[in-house]
Amino acid sequence: MSGYQQNPYSGPQPPPAPQGHGYPVAPPLQAYGQPGGHPGYAMPMQPRNGLGTAGMVCGIVGAVCGLTFVLWFFAFVLGVLAIVFGGVGRSRVTNGEADNRGAATTGIVLGITALVLPLLWFALAATLLRDLGPLSS
Repeated sequence: MSGYQQNPYSGPQPPPAPQGHGYPVAPPLQAYGQPGGHPGYAMPMQPRNGLGTAGMVCGIVGAVCGLTFVLWFFAFVLGVLAIVFGGVGRSRVTNGEADNRGAATTGIVLGITALVLPLLWFALAATLLRDLGPLSS
């Protein structure tokens, strides 16, 4: 009787490595995405939430920049990016590729806010300059 016995309850086992001959034999490779080598069982696809999250982050930073008069340009650029990223993120949710509808919607809303806030600052500045009149009298 040989020293190698197979357990009847386990799957196929690779043969034992020959004694004194380098590295042990590797088990056979399995197809990608098929756990256990069983055909028809694919790995579940991960949600693609990156653009919805990026839209939300750009919207938050853009809205904060929009609260200051000095950073109006960054608010404008980040607001546009937030609207674009949030829109693409929402379309991915609709297609079933992502699951962060709230983050994408927040990006769109805050992106619009980041675009409106600099306009309010400029309207306030124009009103103040008009009311002051000519400074040289």
